Amino acid sequence: MNRIVRLKNDDDIKRIKDCGLIIHSLFKLIKSMNLEGLTTWELDSFIEDYIMKRKARAAFKTVRGYSFASCISVNSVASHGVPSRKLRIKEGDIVKIDTGTVMNGYFADSCITAKIGVISEDAERLVEAAYNALFAGIREVYPGNTIGDIGFAVEGFVKSLGYSVVKNFTGHGVGFALHEPPVVPNYGLKGTGHLLREGMVMTVEPIVNEGSDELLVLDDGWTSVTSDGKLSAQFEHTIAITEAGPVILTSE
Repeated sequence: MNRIVRLKNDDDIKRIKDCGLIIHSLFKLIKSMNLEGLTTWELDSFIEDYIMKRKARAAFKTVRGYSFASCISVNSVASHGVPSRKLRIKEGDIVKIDTGTVMNGYFADSCITAKIGVISEDAERLVEAAYNALFAGIREVYPGNTIGDIGFAVEGFVKSLGYSVVKNFTGHGVGFALHEPPVVPNYGLKGTGHLLREGMVMTVEPIVNEGSDELLVLDDGWTSVTSDGKLSAQFEHTIAITEAGPVILTSE
């Protein structure tokens, strides 16, 4: 992607929000469902059908070489889990569900970590840490701050709990395409990097690991797993920068 950050006006932000609300309602429904026993392929098919019935398209299918509506990453899979007819979701799993929508030329992107039935105390703590890390970053999304402020806040929070934050994958600009400038790392130094301006729209998406931050990419070229086999959790929102601060576009 090029390096030009394209600002969004109020109408653009409203249209991105329309895309984001589809994902929000989808995730709200998924949280109420019993996913145990479903294959990740079946869950992906459900996600695509839900998006299409709301007159939108699955944004992930605009990514070259990727043919699914979502990435579904279970337990030690940190990111980009490819839906599979063979992998069944089971009790005790934590399942990262990452998806995007495109409608009328506008894009939104979001991720949740779903808890399947009763999960371990360690998994509970990790999921809570990843959720709170997301909001540690969002709280820095104000005009006049920098990209480095976001990463510094996320990494500092994660490390304070004894976890690590993945550096291989980052947040990004979004709105006119699924991936736009700027890159939004989940680590950094305060006061460094791109200056945040009103009209920017971006994702904040920390991936938090129980152990090492190092990942291994499987033979499919997509699926990234923790190098030590420990758990990983992720949350993501699409956020608009306004004069008053951050506005989450993938939530009500």
